[in-house]
Amino acid sequence: MAPTMVVPAFARTKQPEHVVEREDGEILKKRNEELEKELQKAMEREKRMREELQRTWERLRVAEEAEERLCSQLGELEAEAVGQARSYRASMMALMDQLSAAQKLLQGAVPVPPTPQVL
Repeated sequence: MAPTMVVPAFARTKQPEHVVEREDGEILKKRNEELEKELQKAMEREKRMREELQRTWERLRVAEEAEERLCSQLGELEAEAVGQARSYRASMMALMDQLSAAQKLLQGAVPVPPTPQVL
């Protein structure tokens, strides 16, 4: 039997160069399509995030306006409460003055008998 020669696999299946280029081109084309799909998904995701950011921004603006209105209303209520407290205090002082004058009048008109002291 004659000796056999071992031929590596790549040497046996050597394809013409135009076939290899076509396969490489198909691989690149397929990879390019995959990348374009990923890019499209990323762009759609970015668009959704921008829309969500815009909605959040609008909610924040509305909340800030509401806060300003509430602060303004609170200030008005505080001013009204101070006015009412001053009015109440003035009424109380007037009533105390009237009561004091009435007591002095009563003490001068009617002699109060002395209270007996127990020894």
